[in-house]
Amino acid sequence: MVFVSRERLILAAIQHNLGQPLPLVLEPCRPNPCWLMPTPYPAETLLIEGTDAIAFAQAQFSSQVNSLSSSQWQFSAWLDPQGRVRALFHLARLADDRLLLLLRGGSATAMVDALRRFMFRSKLTLTALSPRALTTGPAQPMHAVHEDAETLSLGCGTHSMRITNADQGDDAWRLPQLHAGWPWLPVQRLNELLPPALSLHRLQAVAIDKGCYPGQEIVARLHYRGGNKRHLHGVILSQAANAGEVLRRDERDIGCLLNVISNDNSIEALALLNDDVVAQANDGRLNAFDDHGSIRLVTTWPE
Repeated sequence: MVFVSRERLILAAIQHNLGQPLPLVLEPCRPNPCWLMPTPYPAETLLIEGTDAIAFAQAQFSSQVNSLSSSQWQFSAWLDPQGRVRALFHLARLADDRLLLLLRGGSATAMVDALRRFMFRSKLTLTALSPRALTTGPAQPMHAVHEDAETLSLGCGTHSMRITNADQGDDAWRLPQLHAGWPWLPVQRLNELLPPALSLHRLQAVAIDKGCYPGQEIVARLHYRGGNKRHLHGVILSQAANAGEVLRRDERDIGCLLNVISNDNSIEALALLNDDVVAQANDGRLNAFDDHGSIRLVTTWPE
């Protein structure tokens, strides 16, 4: 008996769209915790609707919301006054006065409760939608948004993310997004990390040349004067780990893990690592962590 997982089939389709077909290896059916106990991420979404929806988002969020066209999405973030990332999300403009946020970590209900403190007399409504399934769809143009009665799709180039009412989602979209350096923030790392450490300028999730928004002064200072000492890396881990774990070396915190994906061949992750520690890598490998593990550096992204 042979078995080909749904995730492998979807990943093969994604790689085919890149022009690099992924061989489908037929393997004997055997227990594999990756498919016996899937843990797909839910779609945590919220709506901002009303006459002042765009102006409110432009004033609160770090991206250029005013430049976002209908049926398009962009990366964006909500920062605290110290410039730390409270939330990272896909921001989709569904209509002239209607925005949807798909959070990349965190709770939509908690974010709506926090945003309401800044509404004042703005003519808009904030609604946290019930968690739905997040599934992988076919290739769609980057930043395109397609909405019908049952599904909202966000185009990600080689694939799409589909928000649906299905009973269960899948995680096949996670690996190509990890390889692209798209962070997903564990709950324990919210309100801690700075935009340049997460490479948010590369993703156009922060704008340097727009008006004031929470944390804008810190973002501009780090951009023009430097000072960020931690960067985003794609890595392979020598042993199992959980997203959100702090990495320690010689009893010192030197980074943390964001996305972590285990498969048959390796454990891949996005990690934030201190620059001085990365400079000590030997042939791309960092050893002697306090948990006796090691990390192999694969990719490094700029701020």
